[in-house]
Amino acid sequence: MEVSPVYMQSDDSEPNRPAHPRGCLTGEAGKSEHIRAGHYVDFPVSVVLPAGGTGERTGLQTPKQFCCFLGRPLISYTIESFERVLWIQTVVVVVAKENIGLMTDIIQRFQHKKVRVVAGGSTRHRSICNGVMALGEEGKPKVVIIHDAVRPFVDENLLYQIAVAAKEQGAAGAIRPLVSTVIATTSEGYLDHSLERAKYRASEMPQGFRYDVIHQAYQRCTESDFEFGTECLHLALQYCGTNAKLIDGPPSLWKVTYKRDLAAAESIIKETLSQSACLITGRWEAGVTLANVLQKAFGALDMELNVMPDLMGDNIRYLLRDWNFIQLSVSHSCFSEVEALLVVLKSEKRALLHPVVVISLHLSSTEEPSTSRRAEESAALMGLASTAKLQNILLYGIRLHQPGDTEQWERSALRVAEIASALIGDRNPALVGQLLQA
Repeated sequence: MEVSPVYMQSDDSEPNRPAHPRGCLTGEAGKSEHIRAGHYVDFPVSVVLPAGGTGERTGLQTPKQFCCFLGRPLISYTIESFERVLWIQTVVVVVAKENIGLMTDIIQRFQHKKVRVVAGGSTRHRSICNGVMALGEEGKPKVVIIHDAVRPFVDENLLYQIAVAAKEQGAAGAIRPLVSTVIATTSEGYLDHSLERAKYRASEMPQGFRYDVIHQAYQRCTESDFEFGTECLHLALQYCGTNAKLIDGPPSLWKVTYKRDLAAAESIIKETLSQSACLITGRWEAGVTLANVLQKAFGALDMELNVMPDLMGDNIRYLLRDWNFIQLSVSHSCFSEVEALLVVLKSEKRALLHPVVVISLHLSSTEEPSTSRRAEESAALMGLASTAKLQNILLYGIRLHQPGDTEQWERSALRVAEIASALIGDRNPALVGQLLQA
């Protein structure tokens, strides 16, 4: 079976950041980047994700691959990282038999398209073997990529290198430098010797294999391998004579192992989602002045602000690219534009995979609205926010008195930018419906 060439997106991640800035996001804008990069894969590639672990080291009752942050289980983020790679055909997720129903529900809820669920075995190697054998039932891929379900920030550029090297060499794997010296101990608990760290590397995931190599390795390996082994590259070498090509991987290959790692993963996703916002001016004349000073204020906070009069026509690309929207209004019925935006976001299912932030920015010509007016606006915003929250859309409000001179505009814009960036960065569902004064 052959597939048409598909282009691959390159990676410009900062070397010390444990995340791919675009890797955990999907959208129409991301798809076009495959075409510009120039690399392509012209052979079928599939993925096996072993996800049968119990997650004992996290100290949680729920296995870590099913632990949620920002409304989604960890394994869904990992699956998304592979689904966005257009040249990957199938993702086989191997889970314990008792979790097949849970995994199926996750696939349906988040509309994962390339995924097939397979029952795992009692050990890691048995589970991977089950996944490899399942791929052979529906047309064997040329290359199989094996990856941990709890490594959500897999880099597409690395996947490309692994896939190509596996096709050429038979096997390939990611490695990272050791961060600590490895020592051997005596039976009495004393130091025996230490290894020269510069000569050794940590074996990481992903790993890639020609299908015939990994299939043959599992057919030939022993019960001891199945029971106690963990290294797939070693099986390929021992039973097929295939010496794997080793490829330096980025820092983003870290694995969610402990409870604190879940918080770190959530922080990375939040940071990734918070790099830009789209200001919709609604063609209000006052919006032009405000937009100019807001762009400067957001820039000072290292955040990009795109300014659009609406999301019609060509501007619709911002709806598919951004995860944060600021809707400007100057009318008394100040939430009609926000309601329209919420309708569009819901119809496009924009918040299916990641929470979308919408901020209603009301530019008021009066210094202080009446108590009854403020209560009415607060109640209206809270009602909208409660409904939007059910769709994973986080709605907040900011009221800004229209300044009288340029200096006041700049001070006011900075306050708006600081409040908005904090709301966007924190993404706190407990604060939805709040109407804040800038």
